[in-house]
Amino acid sequence: MKVAELVEDRMHDWNKLEAFCNMLESRHRTKLTGDNLVHFASLYRAACADLALANAQQLPASMVRYLHHLVGRAHNQLYRSRRFDFSAWRVELLENVPRRLFHDGSLRLAFFLFWGGFCASMFLASNWSPIPNFAERVLGEEAIVMYDRMYDSPINASGQSSGTEFAMFGFYSLHNPSIGLRCFAMGLLFGVGGLFATLFNAIALGSTFGYMTTVPHGENFLHFVTAHAPFEMTAIVLSAAAGMRLGFALVDTGGLGRRESIELAAREVMPIVGASLILFFLAALIEGFISPAPLPYEFKAAVCSFSILLLLLYFVILGYVKQETAP
Repeated sequence: MKVAELVEDRMHDWNKLEAFCNMLESRHRTKLTGDNLVHFASLYRAACADLALANAQQLPASMVRYLHHLVGRAHNQLYRSRRFDFSAWRVELLENVPRRLFHDGSLRLAFFLFWGGFCASMFLASNWSPIPNFAERVLGEEAIVMYDRMYDSPINASGQSSGTEFAMFGFYSLHNPSIGLRCFAMGLLFGVGGLFATLFNAIALGSTFGYMTTVPHGENFLHFVTAHAPFEMTAIVLSAAAGMRLGFALVDTGGLGRRESIELAAREVMPIVGASLILFFLAALIEGFISPAPLPYEFKAAVCSFSILLLLLYFVILGYVKQETAP
């Protein structure tokens, strides 16, 4: 094909493609309609073919450069990265995610199992327990001695240095998620491991809290753990629930193949994992800067209360309201 014939035959489409690019690159660019987008894509593919032909036939360098430039502009517009859609993320984070979490069966099971085991073991380790030395039997004598040494004196009234606070924040940022990771990994054992991990952590934590109510230095313990406990404990529950959800998907596939069942469950647990990581980070932030600080206990109790209100708002109220108002 002669150059003049090629240019005459294809110039109209090149001009239309260039006009689309000019419109999309302008400051006041508008979104293409469905038909225009299809037409734009077909013009782009035709221009790519023209460029390949021009290279193969060794057509004039000026034409090759023009087509390279045109194809590059069209490619950048057709495959450009999307802008961050704040409205879509707002709907996802404040409506869809709370609803999925509120109605997730594995999360409900982990929640009731954890808090049921925690409250029961806390009672059994307290002064009202019908079982003597329950905490020592669960935690072991070495753990009891360690807790007594850790909290035998009040928080230093002189406070901590900024370097120590940041170091402890870094430590808790790594240590606390590792607990959640173990709970998550245990849940992969067909869900049964997640049940065990949830109950184990509930009994251990409940026994610790219950034991600390029986000793004089229990106030020091409460002074340290009150502020960050809601976020950290909820994050543990979420981690266990995420692992259990994947583990149960191996057993109950819902008629799907195991691979498809796992893939579906993995997509469903992503909000749970994300919420767990956020809560672990917030707990580490509080545990590093507020919990060890010589602040009034009333302030730490207020942080605890505010944290509980946030958790109820996000996981219960938002999820429930969305379900009730859904068509």
